Amino acid sequence: MNQRASSKTSMFERGHRANFKHIVVVRSLAGLGDFLCIVPALRSLRTALPYAKITLMGLPKMQPLVERFHQYMDDLLPFPGYPGLPEQALQLQAFPTFLATVQKKRFDLALQMQGSGILTNPLTVLLGAKRTAGFFLTGQYCPEPSSFLPYLHEESEIRRYIRLMEFLGLPAQGDELEFPLCEADYKAMAAIATAHSLQVGRYICIHPGASVVDRRWSPKRFAIIADALARHGYQIVLTGSLEEVPLTQAVARFMQAPSINLAGSTNLGALAVLLKGACLLICNDTGVSHLAAALQVPSVVIFTTSDPARWAPLNRTRHRIVCAAENDTLADAIAQAEMLLQLSLVSREATLVGLKRVEQGDTLV
Repeated sequence: MNQRASSKTSMFERGHRANFKHIVVVRSLAGLGDFLCIVPALRSLRTALPYAKITLMGLPKMQPLVERFHQYMDDLLPFPGYPGLPEQALQLQAFPTFLATVQKKRFDLALQMQGSGILTNPLTVLLGAKRTAGFFLTGQYCPEPSSFLPYLHEESEIRRYIRLMEFLGLPAQGDELEFPLCEADYKAMAAIATAHSLQVGRYICIHPGASVVDRRWSPKRFAIIADALARHGYQIVLTGSLEEVPLTQAVARFMQAPSINLAGSTNLGALAVLLKGACLLICNDTGVSHLAAALQVPSVVIFTTSDPARWAPLNRTRHRIVCAAENDTLADAIAQAEMLLQLSLVSREATLVGLKRVEQGDTLV
């Protein structure tokens, strides 16, 4: 049973939705995964309010993602930082002007979708919106009891914000992640694929980096699992950002099998196309894990210090979780990877059989 607001009617009951013409979403986080995890909630918001203007208050680097997800977000409100929030240093001189400008907009609703609210609830109220909604920690400041939910620490980041939408009266539109691809993404990847003779479904991506150093599995362990999978005849492709090139180089040095190092060679769109063509991804808990989930690419995700309950992909058939704190992590990771490859082969063979029967005019039951 879905939770409901304590008021007699939820905020977004059908008769009231027309009142929300301009909404600001407060989520000033820097990670790709941080953005992708709220996409299902944004989908619910846009489905219920197709004509509303939805603004993301976030870091300037989020502009390309806002443009990519234009079906859900209309624009970005660049955020100059706030005391206590680590994602961006506070631009103190710019903050008063920013606040005055935002307050003049008179948003109909400010949605706090960043953390427990200890820091972000006062910030959300300062925006001057007519209504606010989000999460609060029990015993801490709650701006509107009828539209704020208790924050649960051990909850999927994806389902957390779906729960908020349902609480406010907006039906869920599924919990699947998305990542739209465009022609420019395929063009950006085409030359790279040709240069390295990459064959769709015949290579495995190894992504040893993570934005937080403590979340990185050792390059040597990534090399061992890469060698084990290379023995099955797959090309090994190392991926990462330009800053992560030393990591992928370390993995390549530890490996016995040849590898293709594409770290720093792909933009986000090209990386997504590269992943879409892979039969498997091995990675840490980082943004590329959520990207693989959005693209429905099988993955093995290594968790070291972060919480799988909050950040792991929801589909545990397609995505396997390995916790580094447990014994035999390496053996478990290899076993999970080989199992996913086997499942992929069985699925591909079943698809080919089905297509052949259709071509022959047989009736599929």
